[in-house]
Amino acid sequence: MKEIIETIILNLVDNKEAVSVKEVQGEKSIVYEVKVAEEDMGKVIGKQGRLAKSIRTVVKSIGAREQKKVTIEFID
Repeated sequence: MKEIIETIILNLVDNKEAVSVKEVQGEKSIVYEVKVAEEDMGKVIGKQGRLAKSIRTVVKSIGAREQKKVTIEFID
């Protein structure tokens, strides 16, 4: 799942070297912490957070197959 998130994020940003996705795993949940360059943060979040919401929806649907609660946090 981490690879899917990285693929989506890398296709949105200009500074690909600054992208990092960290996976924090719990018993029944997984949290992905996504860091991008400051100038690319707007591209990842999108207008009114629509793009970030879409990314979260895709990842939650993948996590539902594995019976895991998945969240994504975009970190400055």
